[in-house]
Amino acid sequence: QVQLVESGGALVQAGGSLRLSCAASGRTASTYAMGWFRQGPGKEREFVGAINRSGGRTYYADLVKGRFTISRDNAKNTVYLQMNSLKPEDTAVYYCAAGTDVVVSTTRYDYWGQGTQVTVSS
Repeated sequence: QVQLVESGGALVQAGGSLRLSCAASGRTASTYAMGWFRQGPGKEREFVGAINRSGGRTYYADLVKGRFTISRDNAKNTVYLQMNSLKPEDTAVYYCAAGTDVVVSTTRYDYWGQGTQVTVSS
């Protein structure tokens, strides 16, 4: 098993940047592909992006492509979500998740963090 803890959420103005972190403990994080998801008020949880085990391949949702970047440091068992050019519609609780492949569906991820709040003011 692996435990995931997100951090870095904050209140930021539109156009600003944030970097979220997802620290893994337990089984080595490099065993898993890692995904980022978000859930806005009154919305379903949606895919943001994912990264494979080695960090050599990423995939992003169209809504964030070109603005968000996922990276990982397997030596630190940590995955990052760099968010630039933030918009009010990016406001959500952001979750990281561990799974076996770079996929969009929430059901393909086995472990989830508790989430971190990102609020973007206009």
